[in-house]
Amino acid sequence: MLAYFLDQSFQDLIYTTEEVNFKEFEACVFTNCNFTACSFTAVTFIDCTFKNCNFNKTKINHVALRTVTFDNCKINEVNFAMCDKLIFEIHFKNTILDFSKFYTLKMKGTTFNNCSLVAVDFMQTDLTEVLFEKCDLYRAEFDQAVANKANFATSKNYTIDPKRTKLKKAVFSMEYLKGLLFTHDIIVE
Repeated sequence: MLAYFLDQSFQDLIYTTEEVNFKEFEACVFTNCNFTACSFTAVTFIDCTFKNCNFNKTKINHVALRTVTFDNCKINEVNFAMCDKLIFEIHFKNTILDFSKFYTLKMKGTTFNNCSLVAVDFMQTDLTEVLFEKCDLYRAEFDQAVANKANFATSKNYTIDPKRTKLKKAVFSMEYLKGLLFTHDIIVE
């Protein structure tokens, strides 16, 4: 039986490898917590917020993220691709997600606000209506992704091949338009 936590706050905790396993958290707030040693199994987060938390290299293969917000977190090299896909909804603000993977996920309506997304894997990901607000997308991979109606207008350093990524009605700024033209060997100054 899963342990259930409702509307609780957790602060300044360092979690061990299996400490959060087989638990469900609903409407909980985690502040200044460290999850780097965790290897999640049968964990569910519903309507939860993580503030100033560290998830660097955390194994989250068996976790459900349902309306979860990460604010000012460090989430380097985390593979979200194996998360529970039922009602998968996450949002990021002021968060470092470098080298993380979202491969094949359905992320419709996700928001990335002021995030570092260096070398993030969005291959074959559904990014429909995703907002990339003031993000650094240096070397992020969008091959075979669907980014229809996605908004990249204030983001920079992306390189997206429109022949290999669906971009119908996606929004880009003139300043960073060169990120769509790299495959044509066109120089934009």
